Amino acid sequence: MFSLFIKNMTQLNQDFIEKLRFNEKGLIPAIAQDWLDGAILMMAWANKASLIKTLSTGEVHYWSRSRQQLWHKGETSGHIQILKDIRFDCDSDAIVFSIDQVGSTACHKGSRSCFFNDIDPNSDNKNPIFLPPLADSCSELFETIKDRSINPRPKSYTNNLLEGGENKILKKIGEESAEFVMACKDNDSDSISNEAADLIFHLQVALKYHNVEWRNVLEVLTKRRTAKKESLND
Repeated sequence: MFSLFIKNMTQLNQDFIEKLRFNEKGLIPAIAQDWLDGAILMMAWANKASLIKTLSTGEVHYWSRSRQQLWHKGETSGHIQILKDIRFDCDSDAIVFSIDQVGSTACHKGSRSCFFNDIDPNSDNKNPIFLPPLADSCSELFETIKDRSINPRPKSYTNNLLEGGENKILKKIGEESAEFVMACKDNDSDSISNEAADLIFHLQVALKYHNVEWRNVLEVLTKRRTAKKESLND
């Protein structure tokens, strides 16, 4: 995989487009992926014109096969896709747009992701359930914590923490931090992994208690990584 970091859309050299392998109709499959949690949001088609438009505007454009015209994603709904990065595969015949989905809705049916169906033979296709898209484990964990806060469950440890308030949550963070430190001192890889997982969970409970999104944390980490890359290139 080859990654193009989009530092300045207007100055980006578009020569890479010539390296892509379009099909006989001049199209290439384009997957839209959330730039923070990696969730696959949708798949559409792009051509040279839509790629050039995407790079020049910084907002993702596709090629609509049904209308036979350029398609500015979100032009009517407002759910535009801000381009963060582009990758193409080892055969140069498929691309991935790393995007910031405005409005958190990529699917025209109102779901965050178009990939909300599963292969459960008992599912009712006439009344589909909008399953959340697969994302990284930490993001999925935080969504579960948020769900518990909205839909409490009996004997739920998460609900017990949230109902116990800040002091109870912070006390557990202190305990888990100490246990993580001791696991590191013992150089026990299994214990280190388990204690790290416990610490992340309790940190996320504290974030939810203070109504801070996990995505805010991911954004900070991404900005720091980007700033480091830019300083190395200076």
